[in-house]
Amino acid sequence: MNATTITVPQADPGAGYRAQKEAIDAAVARALASGWYILGKEGEAFEQEFAAWQGAARAVGCANGTDALALALRGLGIGPGATVATVSHTAVATVAAIEMVGATPLLLDIDPETYTMDPDELVSVLEDPPPGLPPIRAVIPVHLYGQACDLGPMLKAAAQHGVAVIEDCSQAHGATLSGTKVGNLGRVACYSLYPTKNLGALGDGGVLTTDDAALADRIGAIRQYGWKERYISAEVGVNSRLDELQAAILRVKLTALDAGNTRRQAIAQAYDAALTGSSLAPPARRAGAGHVFHQYVLRVPERAAVMARLRAEGIATAIHYPQPVHLQPAYRGRTPMGPAGCAETARAAGEVMSLPMFPELTDAQVDRVCEALRRL
Repeated sequence: MNATTITVPQADPGAGYRAQKEAIDAAVARALASGWYILGKEGEAFEQEFAAWQGAARAVGCANGTDALALALRGLGIGPGATVATVSHTAVATVAAIEMVGATPLLLDIDPETYTMDPDELVSVLEDPPPGLPPIRAVIPVHLYGQACDLGPMLKAAAQHGVAVIEDCSQAHGATLSGTKVGNLGRVACYSLYPTKNLGALGDGGVLTTDDAALADRIGAIRQYGWKERYISAEVGVNSRLDELQAAILRVKLTALDAGNTRRQAIAQAYDAALTGSSLAPPARRAGAGHVFHQYVLRVPERAAVMARLRAEGIATAIHYPQPVHLQPAYRGRTPMGPAGCAETARAAGEVMSLPMFPELTDAQVDRVCEALRRL
């Protein structure tokens, strides 16, 4: 076999389409035939079905996950003159959304085992905010790689200080904490529907959920120029709408989300077993949390060599993420950090590696990965 031929991709959005091709094609044809392509019946139905699946009172679709976060902040009245605490070990979208609304991001460190926000540092900065920053008005904990943050102490501290909690669930559709789905614990939750997510569109898309009807109504207006009456802006808004084609596709893919999460968990168990006795430890699971494995992430000190060995066997890997936000050129030196200085974040960025993970991996492909892991 040619060493550069990849037979086990790290991700494959096309496989998700092929698995439901007939139903997706029918949904697309239905949306096309309707003659209504923006904020129509497909979008309304998806919002209702996603809210029901999530267990939330309301869902609001939008153009992408970045916009979902920005819309949540706008809906809560958070913008210039406010600080929003989040993490540096995340997709840059989390921080980009904060700056989109004119707020100041404050980057906190992570728990080195689960890669999610360090709750102790959040408590510390809420009790004693870094000098020179606007008041902290919100916190965006990121449920990363498919695993819930340690939200308990965060929610308690945020409530004590009057700070809104916006859950970034973009990598955690269906993850749970103490039996409750993430997204039902903060004021509002935001989801990316990017094609590689556990629930992914075949293009861009995003959605928010909340139990606050007034907040949902406000966000629904802001996403379309602040209109409550057509062509009349009641407040300043933006253009961020989930189109009907993507909504129709997402309605189909939502029906397979729970089964897809179960398959991801089974693949993770196979990888766990293959790593038994290895120098590499399986990903840590938070006690009381249900992990849905958007990514299966190992910590690998000799990462480049291991990735090369796996690639030589036709197995693709990825790095989520190779450079934390605070060290990227656009943010380095100008983005405030918490007292820990994101030290654990920087260490993790040099070692994390994601194995192939998507529900359509065949048993034979999973076995290939497992055999390769046993030889590491």
